[in-house]
Amino acid sequence: MVSSSSASSKSVVVIGAGIGGLTAAALLARRGYSVKVFDQALVPGGCASTFKRRGFTFDVGATQVAGLEPGGIHHQIFSELDIPLPEATPCDPSCAVYLPGEASPINIWRDPECWRAERQRQFPGSEPFWQLLANLFRPSWQFQSRRPVLPPRSAGDLWRLVQALRPNTLLTVPFTFSTVGQLLRAYGLYNDRRLKTFLDMQLKLYSQVDADETALLYAATALSVSQAPQGLFHLHGSMQVLSDRIVAALARDGGKLHLRHTVEQIHLEQGQATGVTVRDQKSGKTWAEPADHVVANVTVQNLMQLLADQAPSGYARRVEKLPSASGAFVIYLGVDQAAIPPDCPPHLQFLYDYDGPIAENNSLFVSVSRPGDGRAPEGKATIIASSFTEAAAWWHCADYEVMKREYTERAIARLGTFFDLRPEHIVHVEAATPRTFARFTARDQGSVGGLGMRVSTYGPFGFANRTPLAGVWLVGDSTHPGEGTAGVSYSAVTVVEQIEHNFF
Repeated sequence: MVSSSSASSKSVVVIGAGIGGLTAAALLARRGYSVKVFDQALVPGGCASTFKRRGFTFDVGATQVAGLEPGGIHHQIFSELDIPLPEATPCDPSCAVYLPGEASPINIWRDPECWRAERQRQFPGSEPFWQLLANLFRPSWQFQSRRPVLPPRSAGDLWRLVQALRPNTLLTVPFTFSTVGQLLRAYGLYNDRRLKTFLDMQLKLYSQVDADETALLYAATALSVSQAPQGLFHLHGSMQVLSDRIVAALARDGGKLHLRHTVEQIHLEQGQATGVTVRDQKSGKTWAEPADHVVANVTVQNLMQLLADQAPSGYARRVEKLPSASGAFVIYLGVDQAAIPPDCPPHLQFLYDYDGPIAENNSLFVSVSRPGDGRAPEGKATIIASSFTEAAAWWHCADYEVMKREYTERAIARLGTFFDLRPEHIVHVEAATPRTFARFTARDQGSVGGLGMRVSTYGPFGFANRTPLAGVWLVGDSTHPGEGTAGVSYSAVTVVEQIEHNFF
């Protein structure tokens, strides 16, 4: 670790106050660096922020958190920052998944034995498949807990990677280039429609792509992390609690957060970061902010825009070749508690037609507030339902408002098959599209969730936190996607440790 005096001579600009950017900023400030964070939004948190309407508090995007358990990434970070963890309740089940035409869900229980019994009942004959996933998850999780740098881009990164390896890590090597679909075929399970559909639905949530495309080693983590001793958690208050506490730690340690400030360009001299151009949205004033390091909590496409013609040609070509990122259509409902069925789990996933896509309102991921959790007035509740959608379609449609209204009406009709959404139970309705996310988060095309976790973009083949430009770092869901706030926090920790140890 560098000394506080030497750290304070290094200035860091963080672009974007999402969880990844805030975490990197707070950890660097804690280590004595001079840190400034700029974000164009009104509130910090990015896609894990909230907004309020008529007494309701709605989570913008992310609605559940991993990594709060002892030893989890958020637990580690909050301990280092010396701030209390937010109050949270484990999600059990983490999700209730409804397949088309079925009245009873597939409950993903936190208790490993309960989940084992559930999947054996729901998918007879599939246990060898699940056991292999478990056998891959354990060494993969232990490997990740030792904080390797993937993909390595320097001698220091490679040393960190070698230090993280153990004999059991080698068990995962034969599956490096495998997909979930290939494993299903190997076990003769590919034509099990219920199992394949369930996996497609869950993997789409985490990896942005279905079982045929999802890297097997990534899926082993995504499909196992909801079981104890890990788990998914429902925050009390709102998702905003997470960012608010990190912001408080940042301020305590001398870091500065500037909202309503847009970073327009990253400056370089001979391939080394020297600072950024910042515009104050209120006054219109622009200035050059110097920095020894620039940490970009943005999509990799946004990073290309910030670098403009300074981007290395090979890096730029790789970004250009990426498949189109997903967008999201989200509907936010404030309702009477009477609209919520008794014993409704906090998270549900619905597929309405086997022949339709796991997107475009044919599949909805739903989060429901709990009485007393701070999201709704007494006797009320919130329902947030999201569906993946093609982002480009919302920018090139004939009539945006008509399209948005049609999606909203269809979503309410779909949700009405489970919730009691008669008009007198609905207090507030609001919807967000990729254009909404682009406006409020500045993410390119309003994309969400990061890169699809294909073999070509996962782990050793993904985008590194270290860019080809010295002092320019990338954090967020382009470098560690698919695990929500836990994933982007891992990316932040990786960057902080590379900066701190000067691994150039």
